[in-house]
Amino acid sequence: MKIVSLLPSATELVYALGLGDALSGVTFECDHPAEARTKPVVSDTALPTDRPHSPREIDRLVTERMEAREPLYVLDKELIATIQPDLILTQDLCRVCAVPSGQVETALEELGCRAEVVSMDPTGLEEVLESFLEVGRATGTEARSEELVASLRERVEAVRARATRLPEIRTFAMEWLDPPFVGGHWIPEMIRLAAGVSLLSEPKQRSRRVSWRQIADASPEVVVFMPCGYYLPDAEEEAARIYGFPEFRETTANAGGTVFATDASSYFSRPGPRLVDGLEAMAWAIHPEAYPEPPPGVISRVPAPAIG
Repeated sequence: MKIVSLLPSATELVYALGLGDALSGVTFECDHPAEARTKPVVSDTALPTDRPHSPREIDRLVTERMEAREPLYVLDKELIATIQPDLILTQDLCRVCAVPSGQVETALEELGCRAEVVSMDPTGLEEVLESFLEVGRATGTEARSEELVASLRERVEAVRARATRLPEIRTFAMEWLDPPFVGGHWIPEMIRLAAGVSLLSEPKQRSRRVSWRQIADASPEVVVFMPCGYYLPDAEEEAARIYGFPEFRETTANAGGTVFATDASSYFSRPGPRLVDGLEAMAWAIHPEAYPEPPPGVISRVPAPAIG
């Protein structure tokens, strides 16, 4: 079987199911495990890459292309035709995250390629786990996928069980800083599993833009900063800017310095196996007295800058 993955999370899953040798094409963002970087890249960004862009610029570029109904990703159709994959893993959940399945199917029709297309579109944590089982069925690795999902469910249950004895903490999951967005889909559920109160977002709803006034009025005690597409060092640098917004200075999180930056690309944005690592990191940020501190590189506290 030859597999093409158009999702970093699907690439991680393919390796977790022991199918790395069958992976014949990936996206420019597929970076875990490290071996994924050696695979042919069949999907690249359509955004300009001539220089680094600020969060505000990235938001503008993405918004402009979406409003114009222009693609955010470019498929290498010739390479896909050369590979002649049996299975393509993609999604329809978020146009910002990957090539939609409809675009893939149109390209395959143009190429005369008969690959099966599996669209992975979970909106909640349990749906994420179910998508792993679906890929297991599509790849003939049912037993391995069931074993993987069972182990992940056990870890999720361990977080939930401990949370039943803990007080609820008002938690804001910030998915973007400029302009501010609140994290959606599985993120509110992760907060609730860890004895947090998810502010300004409900489970399985899309991420959405909010105002600094709304954030201040929601009165977060903890802020978990998870900028989509960012790794920890850049997220830490961005998170320090949160303290500079006047409305944020009204919050308990500002007073307590309880702002946490995360490696969002690895543990929050992508609905892959490491999402449960993200849940455990979230639990520690909300209740550091009750959950073990995650390993370095996952999440870090960003204290308020010293005054004077």
